[in-house]
Amino acid sequence: MPQAQTIGDRIREFVLKQFPLARRKGLKPDEQWLETGLVDSLGILDVVSFLEAEFSVHVTDEELLPENFDSLSAVVEFVQKKVSALAQEKDQPCK
Repeated sequence: MPQAQTIGDRIREFVLKQFPLARRKGLKPDEQWLETGLVDSLGILDVVSFLEAEFSVHVTDEELLPENFDSLSAVVEFVQKKVSALAQEKDQPCK
């Protein structure tokens, strides 16, 4: 499983590359993206697409919640949980 720092670095790099306001203002771990306008609702969908491609996770409609996508630290925590669950699924014997 990738280390937490590695996940955070990859997400941070994507957000800084993809969203000009984040580049100009900087990206603090707990800064609320939607509230500050760093990322808009369509931008969240870009983040989701990136996460699915980069980390091989699937984000369901039910998981598209502000608490999962409102800041860098929230997204990192969400991805860590998804990656851990995926790793545990792979370790389970087939039935």
